[in-house]
Amino acid sequence: MRYAFLLLAAAAVATPALAQDARKNPSAVYEDSIIIGVGAASVPRYEGSNDNTFIPAAAARGTIGGYGFTFAGTTLSTDIIPYRASTGGKLVLGPVAHLTLNRTSDKRTRDPQIRALGKIDKAIEVGGQFGYTQTGVFTSDYDTLNATVSAVYDVTGTHESVIITPSISYGTPISRKAFVGINASADYVGGKYARTYFGVTPGQSLASGLPTYTPGDGFRDFSVNGLANYSLTGDLRGGLSLFGVVSYERLIGDFARSPVVRDRNQMIYAAGLAYTF
Repeated sequence: MRYAFLLLAAAAVATPALAQDARKNPSAVYEDSIIIGVGAASVPRYEGSNDNTFIPAAAARGTIGGYGFTFAGTTLSTDIIPYRASTGGKLVLGPVAHLTLNRTSDKRTRDPQIRALGKIDKAIEVGGQFGYTQTGVFTSDYDTLNATVSAVYDVTGTHESVIITPSISYGTPISRKAFVGINASADYVGGKYARTYFGVTPGQSLASGLPTYTPGDGFRDFSVNGLANYSLTGDLRGGLSLFGVVSYERLIGDFARSPVVRDRNQMIYAAGLAYTF
């Protein structure tokens, strides 16, 4: 699970600030801001689990000197192409780092057969993103459309694979107090990733009772995420706000057919408070 719901949450609460003076002055220089969000989330116990657990959730997004960053869950992404104005379009480009914790703890996995497969080491994946963002698209000067592709590679030797994630998102305020957003994405993973998290070796088969399985590379999933954000202080451009997120992910192909997968439909629910300053 790539914690897309936190990425969407961090992006959505930031979006209204992107065009705070657009109606008065469309060429206004972009103003820096920082958003911090904390809350709780219900997430699958592992990728493919049919059982959820609650975890703390945290995210931050901001711009300093026009340069952007997003920290959400275990993912850090940056945009080294600065914002120059509060409306219009710009390229997105920057490094990305992610920490994968899937099946790193026996305590989190209740299924005895999955526990018998053994723990998997943490994986640190490093790479970059490229895309385009447009502010002022359909409904107002404040709505935003983003399209990006990220690619990261495991540098820790855990699965030694690339993960490529194309995504598209759209968000729009429906008032000064309320904002809604939607995001769609997919993940393409390498063969070693597939075998590490979704495969079953002969030794693991003997230990767990699951049949042997050797998946190949390909698209692992697609996901759709929705968010609603509501200001508690009267204006989403500053102060305290409340957000809620629902995320649906469906495992596909070799990954959905894996004996490790108990449910190919993965749901995430999250809620929390965000502060913009």
